[in-house]
Amino acid sequence: MAVKPVDIEPTNVEELSLWQKIRRNPILRFFRWLGQQMPKGLYARSLLIIIMPMLILQSVIAYVFMERHWQTVTQRLSKAVTADISAIIDIIETYPQEKEYAEIIRISRERLKLNITIMPPDPFPPANNKPFFSILDDILREEITSQISRPFWIDTVGDSDLLEIRIRLENPDKVLRVYAKRNQAYASNSHIFLLWMVGTSLFLIGISILFLRNQIRPIQKLAEAAELYGKGRDLPIDFKIRGAREVRTAGLAFVKMRERIDRQIQQRTAMLTGVSHDLRTILTRFKLQVALVGDTKDTQELQDDINEMQNMLQGYLDFAKGESGEEIEQVILVKLLERHAKEAKIKNIKYEVKCAPNLKIRVRPNAIARLIANLVTNAFRYANTVKVTVIDGASGTLITIDDNGTGIPAHLREDAFRPFMRLDEARNQDESGTGLGLSIAQDIAHLHGGNINLHDSPLGGLRAIVKLPH
Repeated sequence: MAVKPVDIEPTNVEELSLWQKIRRNPILRFFRWLGQQMPKGLYARSLLIIIMPMLILQSVIAYVFMERHWQTVTQRLSKAVTADISAIIDIIETYPQEKEYAEIIRISRERLKLNITIMPPDPFPPANNKPFFSILDDILREEITSQISRPFWIDTVGDSDLLEIRIRLENPDKVLRVYAKRNQAYASNSHIFLLWMVGTSLFLIGISILFLRNQIRPIQKLAEAAELYGKGRDLPIDFKIRGAREVRTAGLAFVKMRERIDRQIQQRTAMLTGVSHDLRTILTRFKLQVALVGDTKDTQELQDDINEMQNMLQGYLDFAKGESGEEIEQVILVKLLERHAKEAKIKNIKYEVKCAPNLKIRVRPNAIARLIANLVTNAFRYANTVKVTVIDGASGTLITIDDNGTGIPAHLREDAFRPFMRLDEARNQDESGTGLGLSIAQDIAHLHGGNINLHDSPLGGLRAIVKLPH
């Protein structure tokens, strides 16, 4: 069933002009429709590139060469049969026979392979419908008209191996009926060439399919490895750089890029570990000095500032370091969601979770726990009703978090994921007030090959949809 083309509205003046040309020109519309019907995969397109020229070439050969071959051979055979019939007519009309032409019938049957009968001058049978595609019918009529020039009737229609030809004689007033084998007047063995041509083509197409499969498999393996690396997973054990030279070059470039990215992450993690250690040491000295001074109003404010600095520092380090070093495990998702039920009860928030009790996903446990915590606690901060719905499908898992809070305006939702972005009425604020809550959650989703999108919630607030592929 043909797929109806999807109309995409133009976005600028040039696209509008092209769109109008396509709308007005039926040829452009046809090619646009044809392009939409073409296969999208490299394997299918490669097969199409190989098969289509072969089919066109065979069609040209079958129509031009074979048509001429049939016509030439058939013309020569029909000409010979017509000449034999003409000779029989000359003998009958020149040398009348008294015994019902027995000798002529015998000679025709034994020497010329023609079965003849001398019939009364009855009217010819009704004319048969002319075949749609019959070289024999056209050529045989042409030869009889040219060589004999007598009224005649022929029957070449049907699957019979015999041809029937009736010719009116002048002296005596009779009708000559001739039965001849079809292959005497028609090149009937040309189908052998067609069978060889079709068989050879199918054999070559089979070899092409095997060859293309072996050439495309390394590309598929490379795409699979890139997708797994994008999801933060290890490469397949059997992954090797193989295939054609261009594919090997792309594979080698991917491996080197992966090594550079891993090395950069390791260097950044090592640097942040050192910075974290040094800054925590200074904060510890601050806390010790404040503790020695005693518990006063001023020291309490200093203690609060130190705690806030420590929380902010931890948020910055967590955002920069990420969770890429954590191993992937099977996790029961509902357990991560139910961790926040106690907090909701304390804050008098209606918290509802709809998730299959045995649903397991392959993720980094601590990273996903933090993603869920950032989104759920952020909803707790601005709403008194929060609903979490989990749908597990063939392509992945959808985690939808709805609330009845203030929400985020549509034009600010994209900015809400930017690091350190503080929106006055939005909810991109974690506990330390660094503006990294949604940024960290989005990075964790990207680490698993997923994404987070923000929409209006049916509850009146914000809806966050987390997509995690399998």
